[in-house]
Amino acid sequence: MDIMSVVMATLAIGVTGLLVGLLLVWIAGKFEVKTDEKEAAVRELLPGNNCGGCGFAGCDALAAAIAKGEAVVSACPVGGAPVAEAISAVMGVEAEEEEPVVAFVKCAGTCEKAKEKNKYHGIKDCRSAVMVPGRTAKKCGFGCLGYGSCVKECPFDAIHLVDGVAVVDKAKCKACGKCVAVCPNNLIELVPYSAQYFVQCNSRDKGKAARDNCDASCIGCSKCAKTCEQGAITVENFLAHIDPEKCINCGKCAEVCPRGIIRRRLARKN
Repeated sequence: MDIMSVVMATLAIGVTGLLVGLLLVWIAGKFEVKTDEKEAAVRELLPGNNCGGCGFAGCDALAAAIAKGEAVVSACPVGGAPVAEAISAVMGVEAEEEEPVVAFVKCAGTCEKAKEKNKYHGIKDCRSAVMVPGRTAKKCGFGCLGYGSCVKECPFDAIHLVDGVAVVDKAKCKACGKCVAVCPNNLIELVPYSAQYFVQCNSRDKGKAARDNCDASCIGCSKCAKTCEQGAITVENFLAHIDPEKCINCGKCAEVCPRGIIRRRLARKN
C-alpha cells in the first residue's frame, strides 16, 4: 500500500466522521426537548424525597404538573409552607394557606390492653401476616398488627412501634401518606395538625365482642355522639368517628367515654 492510498483512506474516514457528527447535531436539534424554565426552577425548590405524598410519581412529575398548572403550588407535603411560598414566587401566584396534616394511628391496643388468641411465628411484616389464617396473635382483627410495615416504609423516621402499637411522632411526620398506604388494616389516616381529640380505635366488633378482644376498644355505645353539641361525632358499625371540621375540641366526648378511647393529643409541636 502506497502513501497516497493511506492518505485517501484517512480522508475518507475523516469525512465520514464529520458527516456523522453533523447528522447527530441535526438530529439532536430536531428532537430537542425544550426545558421549561419554570419547571426547572420549581424542581430545584422541591426537597427531592420522591415520596409520592403529593399524588405524583416523584418530584420531577410534580414540578412538571405545577409548571403546567395541573397541581397547586402547595402540593408538596414534605416542603410545607416554606416551599409553597417559594414556588408561588416562581409561578407568580399566591400560595393558598392550607391546614397542615399529620398521620394518626387509630389503635390503642397495646400489649397490655389487647387480648391474645394465639402465637404468631410468621414473617414480621403486617402485609404478610394478614395473608395467614389467624393473621396475628391479637384477638382484634381490626387493630395494629404490630409488625412494623409502616415503620419500614416511613422515609422520615416518624413512626415507631411502642408496646405493640405504631405511634407517630408529630414533629417528624411530613404527611407523605406512605404509612397510610402500607397499613393492611387501614388504621392510619391523615388528620389536621390542630385537631386534639381522636377515637383511638378501629374495631367494628359489637359491644361484648369488642370488650372481650381489647380493653381499649370502642363498643359503639353512642354516649359521645349524644353528648357532642356540635354534631361532630357519628357512630357507624359500632365505631365512633370525630369530624375534625366540626369538632371544637371541647373534650366533652372524652369525659363521657366509658372505655377511655377518645383521647386528647396536644396540637402544639413536640
